[in-house]
Amino acid sequence: MKIATWNVNSIRTRQEQVLAWLQTNPVDVLCLQETKVNDPQFPRLPFENLGYHLYICGQKAYNGVAIFSRQPLEDITVGFAAILDENTVQSFDEQKRVIAGTIDGVRIINLYVPNGASVGSEKYLYKLGWLKLLKEYLQKTLEKTPNLCVCGDFNIALEDRDIHDPKGRENHIMASDAERQALKDILELGLADAFRKFNTESGQFSWWDYRAASFPRNKGWRIDHHYLSSSLYDQAKSCTIDKTPRKLEKPSDHTPVIVEL
Repeated sequence: MKIATWNVNSIRTRQEQVLAWLQTNPVDVLCLQETKVNDPQFPRLPFENLGYHLYICGQKAYNGVAIFSRQPLEDITVGFAAILDENTVQSFDEQKRVIAGTIDGVRIINLYVPNGASVGSEKYLYKLGWLKLLKEYLQKTLEKTPNLCVCGDFNIALEDRDIHDPKGRENHIMASDAERQALKDILELGLADAFRKFNTESGQFSWWDYRAASFPRNKGWRIDHHYLSSSLYDQAKSCTIDKTPRKLEKPSDHTPVIVEL
């Protein structure tokens, strides 16, 4: 089974690019982030015509997640409140950032983690609170589902080798100590980075800023991840970053990451 994650930065803007990519790379499951569209306006038909079942959770202009699957998924849930009580979740589900489903006994959780804006800001504190809630959500999920793939745009580079230039990263959003520790706390539940099972080198990125010719200069960050429970990690066959879509005209600033189980 091949599972891809891709922050498309607007599915309507990137529709033709995603369609072309799927025709060349007919993955079993595609997890999208930043779809940026309400569910009724989601361009379903072109992807359904390719043979995919669509599961979407969106909002106008911001955020939004979706899962495309060649087989129907089971037990589709959206948000944290599917697992946690409303008093715990509070208002965190107002932003559409979590969708999950099960295929062949594998629970796939597709996430769009908040960016956080800048270290110390209100949005940064929101991000840390969101990550704390995510840990509770995943802990309860793992109690029921041992085969877990948690993927998406995490907006966190966990290690210095995941950043083209880590100098000053302590004060940089997506690499501060608190963000990294929050993600490490989550991984301690029993999840591991699929990409690093196969590639330990630096210079491997999934996101490049649109500014300063970052992509041709490979000044990027690796912030899009597949984290697997131990059983799936052991059976993982590959995990790769496909830079091809980032070379297109008017691309997303992210590119797909594909794990094969």
